Amino acid sequence: MNEPRSGENSPEKETGRLESFSDGVFSIAMTLLVLELAVPALKNPPTAGGLWSALARQWPSYLAFVTSFFTVLIMWVNHHGIFRLVRRTDSILLFANGFVLLLVTAVPFPTALLAAYLRTPAASTACIVYGAIFVVIDFAYALLLHAVRRNGGHLLAPNAAPEINRRLRDCYLVGAPLYLVATLVAPWKPWLTIVICTILWVFWAVGRAEGRSAFAR
Repeated sequence: MNEPRSGENSPEKETGRLESFSDGVFSIAMTLLVLELAVPALKNPPTAGGLWSALARQWPSYLAFVTSFFTVLIMWVNHHGIFRLVRRTDSILLFANGFVLLLVTAVPFPTALLAAYLRTPAASTACIVYGAIFVVIDFAYALLLHAVRRNGGHLLAPNAAPEINRRLRDCYLVGAPLYLVATLVAPWKPWLTIVICTILWVFWAVGRAEGRSAFAR
């Protein structure tokens, strides 16, 4: 089912500044992720084979970058989808949205940990931190959804409440449990953490492309 478009162009919609500010934070966080892709240092004299070998050894950085970039991208897509259904703001919504943005800006840190330590005995710790940030982000999105639907949904566009409720169910029934599993298995199977996180963003992306409810953190 496609998202309701009620209120999208309503003259009463008051979320323009909030959405613009949020878009800027998302774009900066996504841009910072690329800093993990470093140019390898080669011994003199540099050779083509040596450069290919050095680039190949940096595969954890590529994996961390791609996984985090697309996960944050899906977060942004869903953030946009939520605010298409909201026409007014208040202080509680602003703070709830700010909490989401706080965590989004933190994603480059666990991404850097993952890139640096995935091939070391410290991989389990790096994967715990990596999974945990998305558990907390999922919780933050749930708070945001509660903020927009409270008090009878007075901040929402007409007929938007069913979609908000569905997104909230997706958050609690899909996102949070699977990200929690990804975090809990990290001490024993660090790779499984990465697999679960990758499967989740692919799942959310496919769901969005097919017009279904998608809610990734």
